[in-house]
Amino acid sequence: MRQKSKTDKTSKPPLEIHYGTDGLPEQVRELREALLEAVRSGKIEDLRYAYDLNDIKPDLGGTETKDPIAHWKKISGDGEGREVLAALSLILDTGHVVLPLGADLENNRLYIWPYFSEVPLDKLTPAQEVELLRLVPPAVAKSMKSAGKYTHWRLTIGADGAWHSFRKSD
Repeated sequence: MRQKSKTDKTSKPPLEIHYGTDGLPEQVRELREALLEAVRSGKIEDLRYAYDLNDIKPDLGGTETKDPIAHWKKISGDGEGREVLAALSLILDTGHVVLPLGADLENNRLYIWPYFSEVPLDKLTPAQEVELLRLVPPAVAKSMKSAGKYTHWRLTIGADGAWHSFRKSD
């Protein structure tokens, strides 16, 4: 663990990066598996099941949409949503971080994939840089590092299994 210097009183401890499903609440594991089932099918329509599990629909970026499948097809480079499924597959294969949110002790955690969206990009290890390059081309990774923030796909799931968002970061 990093030692705080006398001039470093406001810095937070580094976030712990988790891999796989160990430590995920059952509801988070179930939603993650539903998302991966859609990925394995290769059919963007199969994401509708996971989408419909939520009373409050996840943030997909941009304006509110009544048809998430049409939205994903529209923004996917292939027009079929397979690029979106591929991105989802890749980010679920990276590590995730857990952030506290709110006072509810049982449901106050957000699980965020990939961890790049919450860690300083200029502090990545060589292995972590390889992970980043699996998600984005080198020029995009370099641009993100220069800007100091991750701007590609991000998935957020609440501790209660609620799907909060799946969008490109701002």
